[in-house]
This record gives sequence, structure tokens and C-alpha cells, in this order.
Amino acid sequence: MDTHHQHLIGDCLIHIFTFLTEDDLITASRVCTDWHEVADTPWLWRRLCLQRWAFCNPAVLGGGRVTHPWKTYFLRRCHLEMKMTKGRSGGYTCKSLRGHTGRVVGLVYLQGNSAQHPDLWNSGATVCSASTDGTVRAWNIQNGELLWCSAVQSPLTAIVTDEQRDVVITADSTGLIKTWQGQDGQEVASYSTASPHCTLLQYSINNDWFLAVGTSQGSVCTLADSALTEKSSVKVCDTFKVNILLVSPNKKWITAGTKDSDDLSPKVIYTESLISPSEDEDPLCRAVPVAGCQAAVFIPTQPARLAVIHRTVRSTNKALTVFDVSVKKTKYKSDIQVQQVESFPLSLNTSSSHILLEAKDSNCLVLAADQELCVYSLKGALLAHFKEHTMSIASICMDSFRVVTASQDLSLRVLTWKNDRDNALTLESRYHLLGGSHTMSRGFAHVACDYTSIVASVEGRDGKDVLKAYYFTS
Repeated sequence: MDTHHQHLIGDCLIHIFTFLTEDDLITASRVCTDWHEVADTPWLWRRLCLQRWAFCNPAVLGGGRVTHPWKTYFLRRCHLEMKMTKGRSGGYTCKSLRGHTGRVVGLVYLQGNSAQHPDLWNSGATVCSASTDGTVRAWNIQNGELLWCSAVQSPLTAIVTDEQRDVVITADSTGLIKTWQGQDGQEVASYSTASPHCTLLQYSINNDWFLAVGTSQGSVCTLADSALTEKSSVKVCDTFKVNILLVSPNKKWITAGTKDSDDLSPKVIYTESLISPSEDEDPLCRAVPVAGCQAAVFIPTQPARLAVIHRTVRSTNKALTVFDVSVKKTKYKSDIQVQQVESFPLSLNTSSSHILLEAKDSNCLVLAADQELCVYSLKGALLAHFKEHTMSIASICMDSFRVVTASQDLSLRVLTWKNDRDNALTLESRYHLLGGSHTMSRGFAHVACDYTSIVASVEGRDGKDVLKAYYFTS
């Protein structure tokens, strides 16, 4: 190398190395000392990180303790994703979390490791579970330790969480809503709805905290702040319980409905009418023009685009219709606009009302019914179809990296996202995780996941459910 023009030759090498993959870059670094120095240039590895992932934070690796943070971050995260993609023995640990003496009705991450902001240095996560034994339990899933257990109350029926405020929210069979401190399980506040079944939805608007509660009497009650102060109560459907409750990405709309009647359409409600109700006017509310609702989801990349699975008007077949929801304000009044974007029939060979629907991005819907898992585009194209479970899918969880399905056949199926030749997003089936013995268990009932772990509940034949925690590490 010409000692008078080292910086020029180094710049040329850096430019050439931008055309290399990470494997080729590592190989090139073994050629000589000069190539090794250039191949370790932080800019090259930062470029590879940002090409592969939307968000990267090498600071989570430990700051000054790491010599080449961008390179270390890239290699460590790739190694972790390889383990999560392969699912081989030794790539993860499995812990059985025992302690509940009843059926687990739900589980949520209190402190998770999100795919958007993965922490590759400190990957411990806390999961909270609620049970018919009347307790909430918090677990460290990395070591299987029980962190705290709430006092016993009536059988619990629902659980949600707010990770930002470190709060857990539960509902019991008497309609009592409670909030708990995530750190130590201390009760914060309570509110009685007198409803034996409640559906919970927590959301925030401009840092203001709200909780929507769907009741067995067909109402949606809105509570505010940690004191659970009632702001409003709106009747959505008569004689049927509200078991569909969603908030739009722009937080301007609540969708509420019931799966228990094919004649009752879901409704969209302007959130401003719920959190700041007027004494002179009814809440701004409109029915979505479909026959019933068996599943619904807001598209996460759109302000207020709603996908609904419903029966067709002239038959018992099912269809999926997509709507854009907006409000049109004039000088004297405001009107809700519900405009149809797409609609297509679903080829589902099921009469079951247990249909699960999730949305990945602006053009990808994931649907589970019985043993089938389907991926549709918003125009109705079937992008992928899987029938790998031998019994019904009970629950699914999804993030930007993978989809996990939990089945009554006592297995979890893990699928990862990929782009096919036409640049359409679809799923690729990877592996399954087993949950134990059929002689002791009835199958998986609930599943949740973060970037480094998967947690699912197993229904025990003795009535005592167990949590299975699968933890991947880089």
C-alpha cells in the first residue's frame, strides 16, 4: 500500500466493501491488517444494520464495554434471529411456570423486549397472568421466578397492561375492574361495572390515560386516569355482551361490537365523544354497514382503516370488508364517514365463530380459523395457506418478525415474515414447540410473544393451568 495515499486507498476500499454481504465482509477482514482495519469501519456495519432493520440501538450492548458496537450489534442480533428462526434444541430454554390453581384467562407482557426496540444486552422480560383462582401473578420468564402474586378475589375474566406506565388492569366475574402496580402488585384503584363479563381496552391520547370497558349489558364504559374515573357510558347493543373492542391507530375511533349475533353490526364511536362527552348531544356513533361481526382489526399503518369479517347478506358464507373511517365537520354538525375500500369472500371451511384476525401492514391480513392459518392481501389475494395443526388454533400473536399460533393439539407453530419474488409480504413456516403431555394437558389456550421469547398457557386436565416460557438468547 502506498504510504503517501493511504487515506485514498482506504476510502476506495470502504466503497468497494459496501457491495459485500456481512459474510464476505468478515472473510475480507482476514486477508491482511489493512483490510481488517477497513472491514471494521463502523459506518459499514451501521449501514448493514439499517438496511436490515428499521430501528437499531447499539447502546443496549453496554456502551463503552464493546469495542465495535455496530459490528457487535449486527452479529449478535443476526445470531439471535437465526436461533429464533431455526428453533433448535439448545437455541432456547423452556421454563414451566406453576402456581395458578385455576384456569388462566389471559397473559400479557408487562415488560417485554419489543422488535422495534430490542435490548440485546438485558433481555429479561416480565409476564403477568390472570386466573379463575382470583389471582394475578407476575413472572420473570428468563429464570422462571414468581415476582409477585395479588391477593385472592373473585375469579378473573380479563387482563390487559400498559407497559409505559407499568400498570396491569384486570376484570373479575363480578364486574370489578382493578389496576395494579407492575413493580410490586399493589392495588392502585378499582371500579365496579356490575357486569359478569368485561372486555378491556387501554389507550392513551396526548399522554392522557383511558380504559374502555365492554360489558355484558352491551355498553362501553370509558374510565380515565389511575383513579378509574368514569367519563361516559354508551349503549352499543341490546342483550348481547360487547366482546369486540378496538382503537384506531390515530386514536380517534373506538370500534365496539359483539360476536354473539349475526344481526348486530359493529359500531364506530368518536373517542372525543367518549372522553369529553357533551350533556346536550349523544356520542358521535355510527354502525358499520355489514351483517354482524365475527372478527375485526384496524390496519396499523393507516390512520383509521378497519377490516371486518362478517356473513354475507344472502348466505351463511363469510366475507372480509375493509372500510376507511373519518369525520366530516361542518359549521353546525359532525358526521361519521364509513367508506368501503375493498370486499371479498372468504373460502373458509368452518362454521366456527372463533375466528382470529390480525393485520401486519397496509396490505397484509392474517386469519386463523379451526386448524387453518391464511394470509390475505387487502384485495383478497390468498398469499399463503397453512394447515399444520391437527386441532383448532386457540390463539395467535404477531410482531414484525414472526407469527406464533397456539393450538389445542399442544403445540406452538412459529412462522416468520418474508418477501416473495413479487415483493409481496408473506409467511414461511419454520418449526413447532411442544407444550407437554396430552395425558396431563388439554392443549394451549393463550399465547404472547416479544422479540426474544414466547409464553403460552397450557390447560391442565386437573384444572390447574401452567405457563410455558420459551426464551431465546444471543
